Amino acid sequence: MMRKKPASQPHKGSSNLLRIIGGEWRSRRLSFAAAPGLRPTPDRVRETLFNWLQMQVPGSRCLDLFAGSGALGFEALSRGAREVVMVEKHPAAAQALRDNIALLGAQNAVLVNDDAFRFLRSLSGVEAFDLIFLDPPYRKNLLEPVLESIFAQSLLAPGGMVYLEQEVEADTDFARFGLQIHRETGAGQVQSLLLRHMPDPNLE
Repeated sequence: MMRKKPASQPHKGSSNLLRIIGGEWRSRRLSFAAAPGLRPTPDRVRETLFNWLQMQVPGSRCLDLFAGSGALGFEALSRGAREVVMVEKHPAAAQALRDNIALLGAQNAVLVNDDAFRFLRSLSGVEAFDLIFLDPPYRKNLLEPVLESIFAQSLLAPGGMVYLEQEVEADTDFARFGLQIHRETGAGQVQSLLLRHMPDPNLE
């Protein structure tokens, strides 16, 4: 499979390229759309994150909300995730994701070209996700409303994990969602957090 070179290979010399770091598609390079505000999670941060998640990703059901370049979702698939649902609103970014899914033959990827909040509201009674990636547009105050929607719909499995990126100055109250910071790192003005869902035992 790795020897095939489909016609939709990334254009040489393109600056809009990301590299898959580990797993089945290790070192594969994918092109992504030049959409406003789209910035893949840096290689160093992704490598750190997936080192943290090396025991959680295989066999997991994942949600990559605000998927953008798909860097996190494709990395999870490469490392053995059972399914990754990628949600992206921007048409060009969604098309690039569609092209890369075809390029990789990523049968366990599900692409949804829709608004993140509308998508979350559409889910009812679905299987919860083991791992959710959240990288909303910066300085739009979207993170807490997104978390509210996720937990209103019970979309994170008990003991599941949320990876998110936010501004270093952000002061998000994760405890009210039953989330505890498990690991954290940063790059420039961005704080990267891995949180674990710790359900209230009094509600069980």
